[in-house]
Amino acid sequence: MAADQADSAVVRMISTQSLVQHLQALPAEMPRVVVGGNHAVPWLLVEAADAAWPAYRLFMLNAPAGLPDRPGVVLETPFVGAGMRGRAGLAYYPCRLSLVPALLKRRAVPNVVMLHVAPPRDGLLSLGVEVNILPAAIEAARAAGGTVVVQINPNMPYTYGDAIVHVDDVDFGIEGEAPLGELRRAEPGEVQQRIGDNVAGLIPDGATLQLGIGAIPDATLQALHSRRELRVWSEMISDGVMKLDRAGALSSDVITTSFAAGTVELYEWLDGNRRVTFCRTERTNDPALIARQPAMTSVNAALQVDLFAQANASYVRHRIYSGFGGQTDFVVGALHSADGHAIIALPSAHHATGSTIVAMLDTPATSFQHSYVVTEHGAAAIWGRPQPEQADELIAHAAAPAFRDELRIRARDLF
Repeated sequence: MAADQADSAVVRMISTQSLVQHLQALPAEMPRVVVGGNHAVPWLLVEAADAAWPAYRLFMLNAPAGLPDRPGVVLETPFVGAGMRGRAGLAYYPCRLSLVPALLKRRAVPNVVMLHVAPPRDGLLSLGVEVNILPAAIEAARAAGGTVVVQINPNMPYTYGDAIVHVDDVDFGIEGEAPLGELRRAEPGEVQQRIGDNVAGLIPDGATLQLGIGAIPDATLQALHSRRELRVWSEMISDGVMKLDRAGALSSDVITTSFAAGTVELYEWLDGNRRVTFCRTERTNDPALIARQPAMTSVNAALQVDLFAQANASYVRHRIYSGFGGQTDFVVGALHSADGHAIIALPSAHHATGSTIVAMLDTPATSFQHSYVVTEHGAAAIWGRPQPEQADELIAHAAAPAFRDELRIRARDLF
């Protein structure tokens, strides 16, 4: 018998049908199940949950398409993904990502936690590419007498740090080989490339990076290949960080992250790679720890920025689109870091809505008081300036030229 097969026998393995029966026997009338999200959803376990209960709560971060869609399923999340966006009855929790573990322990305690893991090694499982809030969910469920279930998948990379889970913390396991969800991106367009170049111009050698997902972060990382001694402390990483490492731009320090999403090539690079440490959200997103990183530079997206330097990264047409995520955690942490900067990067205009630099937001703000707001037209320096000067910077260096005169008129009225 192969070594990994022998190790997997330590977990109490059952059939999917037996798992459904175990779930049906739980005493909760309206069970809450916390499931790993992003691109690491244990789909076989989700199907078992949906078969077991006529009504239940499904709590997941950044859920992809494919979730159960029927009466009785209440979707809960602090960060809305494609699988929950626009769904009737969605329970959106406005919450910084760093505080979601506290939410699970105090207000949204799980009855069941469902995990997608790599096969055991030496009696230890690995959460692979999705650590995030899951360690806190396991602890909350255990403290409340809940159940922890795993789908063991040989395609899940074995990662380290807080990704490690002892088999004693797992009640049941099912075998479930399946490809992981991939995050494939087209090459950045001309506008995104110019934004990426403008952002990269603000990042020196030796800086510590946090970047989100999307064409602009990808373009920024591409523009940083000639830098040296960069570090990474980020809530998530994708292929761009792997390519930065291969280009020789990173220092020898450990890459710290909480989850990963990308291509199969990225997942293969992560498997057994001790250079990358996966940490629980309470660590990666702790503003105090973020602030300790040298020249911490956070780069995040927004949908709009107003002349008060408030960013909306959460709402479209007054409806929740995503959520705070880790943006607020990293903005605060970066601003407190020695030589750190918090950067918001976005195109200056959108074909459907016009200027993304607006006089005033008409939605709740996601974050504010950044170091810079960067578009394809330049970088507006925000922090340390009076409000009228912030507005002047945004109009002169970030707004599209076609909208600048109108914004100057609005700025005179506002200030």
